[in-house]
Order: sequence, then structure tokens, then C-alpha cells
Amino acid sequence: MIEVIGFWWLLGLIPIVSFLYSSVGHGGASGYLALMALFSFPMVFMKPTALLLNLFVAGIAFIQFYRGGHFKKSLFISFALGSIPFAYFGGTISVDPIIYKRILAFLLIFAVLRMLVRLKNHSEPPSSIPFFAAVGIGAIIGFFSGLIGIGGGIILTPVLVLFRWAQVKEAAAVSALFIWVNSASGLVGQLQSGAMLSLFMIPMVVLALIGGFLGSYYGSLKWNSVKLNYVLAGVLALASIKMFWV
Repeated sequence: MIEVIGFWWLLGLIPIVSFLYSSVGHGGASGYLALMALFSFPMVFMKPTALLLNLFVAGIAFIQFYRGGHFKKSLFISFALGSIPFAYFGGTISVDPIIYKRILAFLLIFAVLRMLVRLKNHSEPPSSIPFFAAVGIGAIIGFFSGLIGIGGGIILTPVLVLFRWAQVKEAAAVSALFIWVNSASGLVGQLQSGAMLSLFMIPMVVLALIGGFLGSYYGSLKWNSVKLNYVLAGVLALASIKMFWV
């Protein structure tokens, strides 16, 4: 059962998480999972709920960054070709709760680092990535996205920028759509494996949409939220520590 007090806390924090994540082109699944873990939500609800919220928030983020002219179609396709089928495959796999928590705790570290480290544009033009390398990287990210219930943007965005395959805004636009297709593929896999959606997700979706719209709007206009990112990083770190020790 979901505790009423914890659910109200979750509803209050969801728009903040979606606001911050969408400002950098992400859907926020790792943040939603962290919050649900902190409030001891049943694991059966965690993955499908996080992916469903991802669909709405990442979709809005992509539209905003696409309108800003930051999307690179060729870059997205090369990563998505590998990620989509493997996200579905990962979504069909049921993981032991302890192993699941350990993997999620490890991946949350990426989210913490992403929130703490401000990625910077490089002065030189982005370099090209070999097609099969992009497909392989996409497949690895996609598999863990479906397995854990995230979209993979917390991994893809730093990879794109740090290896100079995209500028920050380009990485945000590509990651937003990458997250959307992975979340859709992973959710289909989970639903076919017996996962269920619940009516309690409706208010969560509405609040995530509000935060996602505002965050992606300001993020696409070069808005900066350094202090709030530190707060979110602290929440994610706390959730990561909890899942390592539970």
C-alpha cells in the first residue's frame, strides 16, 4: 500500500523534479524513482510510473528544444536504432528487488554528477561519431533504461558533450527524444510482462506536465538554475545511499 502522507509529499516534489530535469532536456525518471524509493513505494509501481511520467515530460522538453533549432536528426537516429529494441528487451526482464535497488543506486550517481557538473559548450565544431559505435552505445543505454525504468538521458547527455559529439543544447534536444522513445519502448515491454498502471498516476502526470513545460521553456531560453540543481542532487544522493544500504 502507498502511504497517504508519502504520496502527498511526492505530489509536491514531482513538479520541482520535472522542472529541473526538463530544463536540461531530460524526463526526470531517475528523480521520480529516487522520490518513490525515499517514500517506500512498492516496486511494482515504480518503473511503469517513472516511464509514464518520462513520456510526458521528455515529450514537452523535446518540442521546446526542437523549436529552438537544437535538434540533430542524424545524431538521434544512430543512437536510437540500438536503444529502442534493447529498451523493450530490458523492460521485459524482472529483476530481483535487491539487485534492482543496487543498479538504480549506481545509476543515480550519474544523475547526481549531471546535476552538479555544468556542461559547457566547446568552441570547436562537434566531431562525428562512428555509426556503429553510436548504435552500440545506444543499445547499452537502452537496455538499462528499460530494465531500471529510466530514459537514459542522464547517461547520454554527458557522453555527447564530453566526447564533443554535440553542443549542450543539441545534446539536450537529442536526449529528450531519445528518452521519449526509450521510455515508450521500455513501458511496452513492462506492460506485456505484467506491469500495471494505476489511477493514482493521473495527478502525478498533471503535475509533471506543469513542471516540465515551465522547465523546458526556460531551459531552451538558456535559463540557469544552479542552486536548485544542488538541492536535487542532494535528494538523489540521499536516495542512492538509502538503496545501497536497504
